[in-house]
Amino acid sequence: MNGNHCDERNLRFAYFTIEQASEAILWHGEDGRFEWANEAACRHFGYSREELLTLAVYDINPDYQEENWRKSWDKLSKVNTLDFETRHRRKDGRIIPVDVSTNLIDFEGEKYTCSFVRDISERKQAEEEKAQAFEEIQRLRKQLELENEYLNEEVLKLQTYGDIVGNSPALQNIMKQIEMVAPTDAGVIIFGESGTGKELVAREIHRHSARSHRPMIKVNCASIPRELYESEFFGHVKGAFTGAVKDRIGRFELANGGTLFLDEVGEIPLELQSKLLRVLQEGTYERVGSEKTQMVDVRIIAATNRDLKREVEDGRFREDLYYRLNIFPVEVLPLRKRKDDIPALALHFMELAAKKFKYPLRQLSRANILQLENYDWPGNVRELQNVIERTVISSRSNTLRFNLPTGKSLISSPAAAVKAESLEGRREVMTEEEIKRLERENILAALEQTQWKIFGARGAAELLDMRPTTLASRMKKMGVKKPE
Repeated sequence: MNGNHCDERNLRFAYFTIEQASEAILWHGEDGRFEWANEAACRHFGYSREELLTLAVYDINPDYQEENWRKSWDKLSKVNTLDFETRHRRKDGRIIPVDVSTNLIDFEGEKYTCSFVRDISERKQAEEEKAQAFEEIQRLRKQLELENEYLNEEVLKLQTYGDIVGNSPALQNIMKQIEMVAPTDAGVIIFGESGTGKELVAREIHRHSARSHRPMIKVNCASIPRELYESEFFGHVKGAFTGAVKDRIGRFELANGGTLFLDEVGEIPLELQSKLLRVLQEGTYERVGSEKTQMVDVRIIAATNRDLKREVEDGRFREDLYYRLNIFPVEVLPLRKRKDDIPALALHFMELAAKKFKYPLRQLSRANILQLENYDWPGNVRELQNVIERTVISSRSNTLRFNLPTGKSLISSPAAAVKAESLEGRREVMTEEEIKRLERENILAALEQTQWKIFGARGAAELLDMRPTTLASRMKKMGVKKPE
């Protein structure tokens, strides 16, 4: 009697323990139908015990069907124990991920499976969040690498100018305009001749804006092949076109959160202007070859040496895009109209040239300043820098002599420069290596001034007064190549 009482008490303990377990426990036979379930299983599936015992495994598992249940049973019969992850469908239709441990057992001469089921929704969500965070970190890392690569290139370019230099009334007016518009997100178009320093003005606007913690990305619209404009602006996916061997993000995505500087904006093809307008109005775009719409938040600063109003009238520039961009116009006057800035600019470029070429810093005399101020500088600030650098390279003493052309601004050949200075009483002799270096710098100056255009009107060959084929041959010999 005592033994029977003890067995019954143990059975009650066991049953109570199973019923109170946090894991869902289920028994089902060879046909897959449930024979028994504990209270946790009822909570897990959202059914009452009576409802649950009318169902089968394939009723609550969206990955099972009745006809393939036999394969699962046969597999379990061979190994006796299976541990796996799957999905269960609750009574309310919600699908939840679960971890299942199933054991094949003999009970009263029949084979059953006893399954222990654990809801792993929280774990899966944590894993998904971790994976998404990892993907985001990888995306940001890739973007930072691209930005770093881009900014390193920009640093090299910035060595050309440095900060805005000068004290003329015209320049002071520009600084006041920068102070007014920089804190806003208003679109700005900077008008001015080539070489006046429009990019510097754009950088000052960005530097004093709320977006200064993000990069200012530059696009030279005049240097992009027509067929690559869309890819350059918006990026592309692998296989979008011949040569698209991998995904590439565009300048808009690179500038997200920052500023996009569209240099020579008047060169954008008319057929692309509508897509550019859409991005400015809606803040959305698609990569070439992709149907996924992406959001972007950029401020646009544009620059041009063209009369965009005339371009609109002639049908070469969209009127709606013009007004979208031209909320706040800034005009940078040519150097001939702000000659008060020449002394400060000349000294600044002298210091930069001395560091660049590792030459001792030479002093500018009053005669030097007067000579510079008496020239009209059709090439503007860029031409002034070229002249300063060429003079620093060619001067062999502390006395500086500027070989400024008369009439239109042509970059003189090294031989002409030496000849002119000799006529003025120059007695220093240049080595062959110095002449070669001077010639290379001279060709680079011409290419930069013409935006690397070699042939045709206003090309570097015309500027240097030589045959285009001769220039191309010398560039090849000197290893001069257009920067990517």
